[in-house]
Amino acid sequence: MGEIKINCMKNGPFEVLGKPVITDGNGKVVSTPEQEAYYLCRCGGSKNKPFCDGTHSRIHFLSE
Repeated sequence: MGEIKINCMKNGPFEVLGKPVITDGNGKVVSTPEQEAYYLCRCGGSKNKPFCDGTHSRIHFLSE
């Protein structure tokens, strides 16, 4: 699987570098994008969960 790094972006999503296995609440594997980095929603507003769709910018999400 290789090294996995997760960055918390200020007022934005989690940036995921690497290829972790992501599962839903039932244990079903969620398909992940093919690029080297992808972004997971942190604001709760994405229409493409668990992935970020940029909603955090529209709703002015602020990280703590």
